[in-house]
Amino acid sequence: MAAALALSERGRGRTAPNPNVGCIIVSGGSVVGRGWTQPGGRPHAEAMALAEAGDAARGATAYVTLEPCAHQSPRGPACADLLAASGVATVHVALGDPDPRTNGKGIARLRAAGVAVHDGLLAAEAARLMGGFLMRQRSGRPLVTLKLATSLDGQIAMADGRSRWITGAAARAHTHLERARHEMILVGRGTYDADAPRLDVRLAGLEARSPRRALLTRGVAPEGWEAVAAPGAIGALAGVDHLFVEGGAQTAAAFLAADRVDRLLLYRAPILIGRGRAALGDIGLADLAEAHGCWRLCDTRLLGSDRMEVYERVRI
Repeated sequence: MAAALALSERGRGRTAPNPNVGCIIVSGGSVVGRGWTQPGGRPHAEAMALAEAGDAARGATAYVTLEPCAHQSPRGPACADLLAASGVATVHVALGDPDPRTNGKGIARLRAAGVAVHDGLLAAEAARLMGGFLMRQRSGRPLVTLKLATSLDGQIAMADGRSRWITGAAARAHTHLERARHEMILVGRGTYDADAPRLDVRLAGLEARSPRRALLTRGVAPEGWEAVAAPGAIGALAGVDHLFVEGGAQTAAAFLAADRVDRLLLYRAPILIGRGRAALGDIGLADLAEAHGCWRLCDTRLLGSDRMEVYERVRI
């Protein structure tokens, strides 16, 4: 299942409105089929893995990161039916599919066909890797990642606005990898006017995965950009399950104040700036007690001399 989860990451940011699913088929102790949801959502991971496995799927065990779909589509058959017809003996499912067209029906259809189904294997990890799809299904909006690159004292620029470069090459490369995992990247008007950012992916082999660009503005977006009027309007973004908010301080504060940040990606460089430009504006905090218990650290690592930390929003 861990291998299937790793495969699912290949599709993140490219499969919306479908989930980024991974699938592994094992027979006789060997992997005979691998699949992950392809760009645009088809083929599904199971269909790709079964096509590779061929006749070796009969009697095999499949590991799927999300419950196989149970609904028919003009773009392809239901994956639950494909798995049942292939003759697989066992299917391990990490997570149930909240889509009402499937939601338990996929597992039920497999069991009715005589396939042994076990669910819940690495469910928490699957939920994290398919967070954008799950957020869209449950809350009607994309999963939002807010990226901040700061000095140790929380500054994102010198007092005169100079910010190139606070973090080193490794951290900046990681930011480009993160961009490639999102359908859309958003900045505020101040960042757009000051930096004229390209917001593309500049990693060899991933250039084609540059996300759509959005500007937080109540006005008209420039050519090649899309306007987002307010953080509360992101639910209307078609084909966007993962939104990457990259700048600046007022835009970051607006998303935090609206409680529209689900994942905080923080890069901290081992430098001190002193009087500069703070990473955040007013986020509407009325009492210090309200700031505690809101964020959970889920990843940290060194990237060159910079430290990356990832925090998830704690929602009760």
